[in-house]
Amino acid sequence: MDRPKKNFRTCVLTSGLVTPAELDQAIVALWTERSGGRATAQVEIAEKELADRLIELGRLTPYQAKQLLGGLTKLKLGQYRILEPIGHGGMGEVFKAEHAFMGRIVAVKVLPMSKATPAATASFIHEIRSQARLQHVNLVQAYDAGRDGNVYYLVTEYVNATDLRKYVRQHGALGMKAAATIITQAAKGLAHAHEQGLIHRDVKPGNLLVTPEGITKVSDLGLAAWLNETESDPRAGKIVGTADYLSPEQILTPRQVTPATDVYSLGCTLYYAVTGKVPFTGGGTREKTRRHLEDMPLHPRRLNAELSDPFVDVIAAMMDKNVAQRIQTAAEVIRRLAPWSEDRVAAPVAEPMERDSLPFSYSMPSSDDSDGDQFVALPETNWQFEESLSQGSQATEPFAAISEETVPAQSDIWLPPRRKMSPQQWLLYSAAGLGVVVLLTVLMHLVFK
Repeated sequence: MDRPKKNFRTCVLTSGLVTPAELDQAIVALWTERSGGRATAQVEIAEKELADRLIELGRLTPYQAKQLLGGLTKLKLGQYRILEPIGHGGMGEVFKAEHAFMGRIVAVKVLPMSKATPAATASFIHEIRSQARLQHVNLVQAYDAGRDGNVYYLVTEYVNATDLRKYVRQHGALGMKAAATIITQAAKGLAHAHEQGLIHRDVKPGNLLVTPEGITKVSDLGLAAWLNETESDPRAGKIVGTADYLSPEQILTPRQVTPATDVYSLGCTLYYAVTGKVPFTGGGTREKTRRHLEDMPLHPRRLNAELSDPFVDVIAAMMDKNVAQRIQTAAEVIRRLAPWSEDRVAAPVAEPMERDSLPFSYSMPSSDDSDGDQFVALPETNWQFEESLSQGSQATEPFAAISEETVPAQSDIWLPPRRKMSPQQWLLYSAAGLGVVVLLTVLMHLVFK
């Protein structure tokens, strides 16, 4: 049997958001308006009307009023008043909130009771402790954390910003200067995290917040991992992150992530910033991960003709599938992007890659260039794609296959780069070639004998 819904006025007072005096003030004001200037208790006031008046007086937000009208009263976590939701995902929600005494506006990430399994709780506590160790202007700063009843929460600075994904969707692909400046600032935040031994593991446009003042902050460490601390990582051995920005090693050896892992994802993010498209379009999660392992994306200049050769070289170096040949550190990313970034660093410009060694092609590869649909068999239990939360005004979709940021799959792609042959492969091919020569010699001897 359903419990009867609580009276709105009772809910208001129970929530602690409005004092009895403030509630009486709103009621008297409505009575006075209804009775021609005379305050009288004989006038009937609807709950919705009272809620609207409390919103007008600044005592409630529209979100709070809606919850209270629905009979809910839990709108405080510790000393924080929940104002409105600003993001949600598979493992939690983020709210805009206000400290009851300080009046400071913050963002509160909440692990709901309905999802507080032992594993989820361990992951959330892992995130809290990870973010507590970091303090940098280009990282969203953690302020506080706590537990209210059975609800765990993390308090961070509230960033009045637009995430890079939404910004590109609204304004189109960025120029080299704007993109380099945003990615350079993100790299500075990541460099600080890497110095502390933390790998983000979910760098993507939706997790880069760009403020009106031009400051970029990397958000959400919900999937982060500490180097050499796999025992304390609840997701150790799992493939976590967002499929459009996963590095090859996150797919094949998820326990062996390094700063270069974040560099690859940041490279994919830079690609998105200057093209407006994700590197690999169409298909589901497994298809996208296969393409991160085997294919090369559409040449970025096909989507943005204004990109220079040296700038494209940097994207290629960040997105190299071979981790040993990729740019290794965020600090190196900063140095390589310095010629275009408005926030320059005093460092010499790296020599550009040789033109004929770039893994780019403007033409479609022939069918002979394809290795077929070969995909490494991964244990089903390793697949754990989780959407991490940004502070943006909209939640980011985890996979571009269901979003608007796709181009037709049958489009020009980068050709795979030429790879060095291993000694075993060299011996195998040499033996095969020798066998063919011997066979032809024997056949010619028989024919012309």
